[in-house]
Amino acid sequence: MVNGAALDGQVALVTGAGSGLGAAIAHDLAQQGAHVVVNDVRADAAAAVAKELASEVAVFDVSDSAAFDAAVDNTVSQHGRLDVLVNNAGIVMDRPEVIERLIAAQVAAMNGEEVPPVRVLSSLTDEQFDRMLKTHVYGTFYGMRAALRHMEEARAGAIVNLCSVYAYGGSVAGPEYAAAKHAIAGMTKSVGAEVAPLGIRVNAVAPGFIDTPFLDPLLDARPFLLARIPAGRFGRAEEIAKVVRYLVCDATYSFGEVVPASGGWLA
Repeated sequence: MVNGAALDGQVALVTGAGSGLGAAIAHDLAQQGAHVVVNDVRADAAAAVAKELASEVAVFDVSDSAAFDAAVDNTVSQHGRLDVLVNNAGIVMDRPEVIERLIAAQVAAMNGEEVPPVRVLSSLTDEQFDRMLKTHVYGTFYGMRAALRHMEEARAGAIVNLCSVYAYGGSVAGPEYAAAKHAIAGMTKSVGAEVAPLGIRVNAVAPGFIDTPFLDPLLDARPFLLARIPAGRFGRAEEIAKVVRYLVCDATYSFGEVVPASGGWLA
């Protein structure tokens, strides 16, 4: 354990912790001594991780404002505090036809051929755009708001939002995803500055491509992605969890920061 159980006696809520990156973060915080409340929309996945941590579940959709409020209030009611919130829950663009068109365009460009239109934005539906923003942007907003209502009274706490390297640039494949991550970065910087005088630390991690089920829809694009990662590999969930741990436990002079962890991603 870092710092000899740095989070002993503290209570953390991690969203989207039923698998992948969220599960790794939940395990890491528990190893630091925190009591971790495991959120996911999938009750079975959340229960499996909570069993491993001897913890509890909070099954709700982060895009449901009332459900998020109730989960945070219930956590504080049961444990008397909420010290850490990690807004990790998210969805990935799942439009395989777009990936196919992008790969075809890339191959055409490499061969010196005329590049066909990929029609990423022009084929994006209202429902797809709304779902991406509601999960990422609204979910992060709801979580920060619910947590701060308690942390402001305690004048203490740490919030870590999961951002993305796409917060630093654009995504040809997913303009809706990039828009959501830019919004999270902006909220993190704004709220981080607001609550800094209270001793509350709000920061974000901006991961690159991490080898979790989140990458499954991008299977055919993996060679093109790897070509832009100087480290020559995808990241591991445990590596991002360590960055989250740093922001929670050790980054005592970080307020409103967005910390990249991308393998040197060439944007």
